[in-house]
Amino acid sequence: MRTDIVRVYKDVHTWVGIISGLALFIAFYAGALTMFETPLERWASAPTTLAPPPPLTDTQQLIDATLAAHPEAANNYQIVVATGPEQPARMTWRVRKPGEGRNGGRLYASSFAADGSLQVVQQEPAQVAQLIDVLHQQIGLPFEHEISMPIMGAIALMYALALVSGVIILLPTFVQDLFALRLGKNLKRMWLDVHNVLGVLSLPFHLIMALTSVIFAFHDQIYDVQNEVSYHGALNQMFAIGEPSHTAPPDGARPLTPAELVARIQSQAPGFEIAAMTFSNHEGALEARVSGSDPRYGHRAPTSGFASVDPYSGEIVARDFLPGQQDNWSATLTGFFTLHFGSFGGNPVRWGYFLLGLAGAFLFYSGNLLWIESRRKLERRSGAVVQKRSTHVMANLTIGVTAGCMAGISLTIAAAKWLPGRVADVGA
Repeated sequence: MRTDIVRVYKDVHTWVGIISGLALFIAFYAGALTMFETPLERWASAPTTLAPPPPLTDTQQLIDATLAAHPEAANNYQIVVATGPEQPARMTWRVRKPGEGRNGGRLYASSFAADGSLQVVQQEPAQVAQLIDVLHQQIGLPFEHEISMPIMGAIALMYALALVSGVIILLPTFVQDLFALRLGKNLKRMWLDVHNVLGVLSLPFHLIMALTSVIFAFHDQIYDVQNEVSYHGALNQMFAIGEPSHTAPPDGARPLTPAELVARIQSQAPGFEIAAMTFSNHEGALEARVSGSDPRYGHRAPTSGFASVDPYSGEIVARDFLPGQQDNWSATLTGFFTLHFGSFGGNPVRWGYFLLGLAGAFLFYSGNLLWIESRRKLERRSGAVVQKRSTHVMANLTIGVTAGCMAGISLTIAAAKWLPGRVADVGA
């Protein structure tokens, strides 16, 4: 390969890496921690004052008593099948004011006290795992999601360009440099060896992250283009065709109890472990959606798959997001989410993604160190006594952003465990 071509790609690799490296460090370090989002939320959850949840077989009595005392809960409530420290209540619902988003409003939970009376408490889950996930998605940018995501998409495109150009500049010396690790006084050579071996060995993982990040970041824009070019403005109508119809139940029909629903669903989807069931009222018709996991298949969400269910018959009416029961097109789309989230293969894959995420963060850190060491060498050769401002600023940014990211997230996790009971608003 001609040296001038390699030099061009080296310049491209250097500058796109410098521009995007620190943002990608935040994305990968926080992303590695999101692999254990549920255990982290469980660990950070404060003890509850709510009585232990009733058995699933007695849950219908709890629903009836709660809806009689709090009719506003009938619009949308959740029954938790797999309760635990992070989800201690069997029944929860959220009361939102106009303008509040999906996660806005106050969350309430109910149970039966020891004397048999209805107990209702205001409850908020630990938010530290959600905060780390937002840091991961928005690379730490303090903007609205709609603003941060296109910026993240541009960073992901530069990330992909850095991967391609990095492979090209390594090709001429691939064999002798791949597993070389030359420790000594030459810091630039040492960091280059570390950077190369990390980049090459984890290249498939990074290609997956780059591709899926671009798709996630420009998700809305992709659909907008598809809507105009392929569907002539009728994409929403096409989506509506595949949604379950909102049909009124037969006269006198009663919804199945949660225990009956679980039994019906498990008979149709063996191996699908139900975590929760969400019920909503749509023009007088009750609708249900179940979430859960099946370790044999990938999931659309980081920890779960979904299915729409008829609450009167227990029949699964929409399987687009149900693990193991999707059609080929839905399974292909789910693959993008599964490969990015690592939501397949159980704990071995999660630990693998965790280690690859930390290695990726170190890859970007070492890339910045390479640039700094190269600039320092050039400055020393030119006889400069004082470091240039650009090198000084980038060195401070590299240490400040990376150490600040790690220290900030660590202190936040510690605070999430320590603050409950000591402050009024743990989230703030």
